[in-house]
Amino acid sequence: MTEIYLGLGSNLGDKRKNLENAIYLCHKLIGVFKANSRFMHSAPWGFQSDNSFLNAVIVLETPHSAELCLQIANAIEREMGRVRTGEPGYHDRIIDIDILQYGDEIIDLPHLQVPHPLMLQREFVLRPMAELAPSLVHPVVRKTYKELLDDFLKAQQSAMSNLQ
Repeated sequence: MTEIYLGLGSNLGDKRKNLENAIYLCHKLIGVFKANSRFMHSAPWGFQSDNSFLNAVIVLETPHSAELCLQIANAIEREMGRVRTGEPGYHDRIIDIDILQYGDEIIDLPHLQVPHPLMLQREFVLRPMAELAPSLVHPVVRKTYKELLDDFLKAQQSAMSNLQ
């Protein structure tokens, strides 16, 4: 069994219900549910939308490979009504499920990068990861999620100070 951290996000419909349904389906299909972070509101990241997001991170124990977990997560997204248009960039979505970390493995495949390559740029990922697993070490940068969140917030504060 491997600990897998999944990032969940929704910005369409009943966002809370979407996250709760995704958590249930991930538990049912991917592995044994261990915990989830608090739900966190965030602005769209990487695209413009009038719809804010509700995000969370969950941790499961899974017997499946990371690649199979990705296939299952994509199937859950489709089952919940997510439509991938094939257009480049980010779009509004009923549900998004990302593999953030899979044990301490580093995976670099064309269709799967773990740890998630953009997670260090996203407060809506770092904050719930630091809440769930503050002492868990990111396998690439070799810092804890508490340290990574602190670094992110300091950099954000410094950038805001430079704008004033």
